[in-house]
Amino acid sequence: MKTNKRRFFTSESVTEGHPDKMCDQISDAILDAILALDPDARVACETVVCTGTVFVMGQITTTAVVDYAKIVRDTVREIGYTRAKYGFDADSCGVIVSLDKQSPDIALGVDHSDEYRSRGEILDIYGAGDQGMMFGYACNETPEYMPMAITLAQKISRRLAEARKTGEIDYLRPDGKCQVTVEYDGDKPYRVDTIVLSTQHGPDVDSSTIAHDMINRVIRKVVPLDLLDEETKYYINPTGRFEIGGPAADSGLTGRKIIVDTYGGYCAHGGGAFSGKDATKVDRSATYMARFICKNAVAAGLADKMQLQVSYAIGRSKPVSIDVNTFGTGKVSDRVLAEIISEEFDLRPRAIIDQFQLQRPIYKATASYGHFGRDEFPWEQLTKVADLKKYLD
Repeated sequence: MKTNKRRFFTSESVTEGHPDKMCDQISDAILDAILALDPDARVACETVVCTGTVFVMGQITTTAVVDYAKIVRDTVREIGYTRAKYGFDADSCGVIVSLDKQSPDIALGVDHSDEYRSRGEILDIYGAGDQGMMFGYACNETPEYMPMAITLAQKISRRLAEARKTGEIDYLRPDGKCQVTVEYDGDKPYRVDTIVLSTQHGPDVDSSTIAHDMINRVIRKVVPLDLLDEETKYYINPTGRFEIGGPAADSGLTGRKIIVDTYGGYCAHGGGAFSGKDATKVDRSATYMARFICKNAVAAGLADKMQLQVSYAIGRSKPVSIDVNTFGTGKVSDRVLAEIISEEFDLRPRAIIDQFQLQRPIYKATASYGHFGRDEFPWEQLTKVADLKKYLD
């Protein structure tokens, strides 16, 4: 029975053909290509796309020699932009590359953290590649330990891309996005209230066919049917037509979909993007560790939901602060949980990199459909549950 504590929460996802997601994938494809040859490379690569053009820029220090233009074209082709009538063509687009080396001032603090240099020691202890605050989150409302709205939105976007790539729905084009609104009764999600889905399409299909296919061949294939009811609202291509998409319709930029990449806005975000950054950048590596900690803590039963903030100073290896918020669901106090984290987890960048083996070319796969809630990534593994359960005694 529903109570008077009803509330609604909405999250968004986009397909790999969305202009911003194109940029994330290109930046991470470049990162992967470099790491495959030079695991110690320092990479901060950003991409911009607009009509007919890809710009690659940033700071990269590496011994690797890679063909940046080829990586760009191969990535765009894999996404599906292979014909000008789709709004972009991998073979005819312009590619402009402007890259410099990492600042030596930054490199000094990253290579040997300030704590050790100040004692006259030169050790292989990385300092953080920048200042900043990073957040992790987990909850027990889905099997993925993720908020339901972002989980369903990512599944719909992935299914939309699958239907296009396999040719199952032959009029689909690469650009697309969806939005899912979940109704909660207090803290418990129990139904999907609204789904908005916009997909780029060819010219020879009518809106009623698109709506039918999106509801029956995309949405209902991945959203559990017990979450849908006669009151669920569907808005399919709300403007009517979506023939012009990708960079022809909107410019794109690396790091502009950080909420899609994480928890769909359900918790705090430190503002740092992931794609195109090697793991010495704590924007990426520390956020992965924060997710790992939260997921394992919730799976161990220490809380029903948990948000963790860690913050760093550039050039220093240990966090300057740790903050835990279990929103009143913790089986021990938030202060005690922070002490447990300090005891059980090594939050220094070098330790995080070693634990998850983050100097490998694993990043392009993260650049679409979320960095979290996907078991193929090492920071999603539940390897600390047994160690954490002892604190429930």
